[in-house]
Amino acid sequence: MSASRPVYSTELGRLCPGCGKPVAVCACKKGGAPLGDGQVRVRRETGGRGGKTVTTVRGLPLAEAALQQLAKQLKAACGTGGTCKGGVVEVHGDHVERVLAWLTQQGYKPKKAGG
Repeated sequence: MSASRPVYSTELGRLCPGCGKPVAVCACKKGGAPLGDGQVRVRRETGGRGGKTVTTVRGLPLAEAALQQLAKQLKAACGTGGTCKGGVVEVHGDHVERVLAWLTQQGYKPKKAGG
């Protein structure tokens, strides 16, 4: 049996299984496993936004830089603003159907979540 490495530290967060460093500063890039659970979920949310509606996309298996680029393209396709933070893409407004169609066209298999 080989020596095992920790995969999580309360001090540093997720650790790379290859080099043992935090995933954010991994030198070997073996810790670049897909983020999220691989199931793309599109949802309309209003909570905590003063009654404003946003469409959120979670579970995209992309690194932060690629996720930022995809968010930019998605916002342009919807003709609206938004943001990308914490692995979640937020598009201003109720664009669930448009986002589902766009993600399907890009090769993802999105699911409508929530109501």
